[in-house]
Amino acid sequence: MLTRKQHELLLFIDRHLKQTGFSPSFDEMKDALNLRSKSGIHRLISALEERDFLKRRHHRARALEVLRLPEIAPPPQEDPPAPLPAEAFVPNVIKGDFAGRLTGAHVATEAGAINLPFYGRIAAGQPIEAMRDTGAQIEVPLTLLSQGDHYALEVAGDSMIEAGILDGDTVIIRQSDTADNGQIVVALIDDLEVTLKRLRRRGSTIALEPANARYESRIVPSDRVRIQGLLVGLLRQY
Repeated sequence: MLTRKQHELLLFIDRHLKQTGFSPSFDEMKDALNLRSKSGIHRLISALEERDFLKRRHHRARALEVLRLPEIAPPPQEDPPAPLPAEAFVPNVIKGDFAGRLTGAHVATEAGAINLPFYGRIAAGQPIEAMRDTGAQIEVPLTLLSQGDHYALEVAGDSMIEAGILDGDTVIIRQSDTADNGQIVVALIDDLEVTLKRLRRRGSTIALEPANARYESRIVPSDRVRIQGLLVGLLRQY
């Protein structure tokens, strides 16, 4: 039997995972449950782990996995759970010569890890020169990757903080020249500027949406945008 707060948190995490593909940040969980500090969230998550409802996935930032949902409804409450925050994710800008196709490393299913090409730093909030060093590589666990060719970029700046993407994080990108509406993509604008954003198609234009309220969405004619890849994973070192 879960407490009301444990039940609310589990359902909130489950909804967030289904909507965004990522687990919520501790601040988002704290706000959703109307708690004053994140220490309460830590205690609730530990309790859910002990009861085998939740699992933390190592080597991933903000990676929680819902193992099962309770079959019994929670005790009645006065106020309904807070709604899931709208669109939480991604900004970041790089600037450099990305006109050519970025070559990735193909995933071999029998390997435990793989070295991916590391193409430079993503400036979150302001353009900088991308360090496209084809000699640089980074080792990535296979569990972070999907099928296909991949490469890595490093985050620099603060425009991702509301989505839990921090300065120094490494994002893993699967090469693709197509994307579904709402996916996080590496987009090449005017064959010059590369940005990591959520893609929204609006008629003949494309909106590239950040997650930080300090930044505005960028609207670009669709013929000026080329998809360079899809976000599939994130690495963080402590």
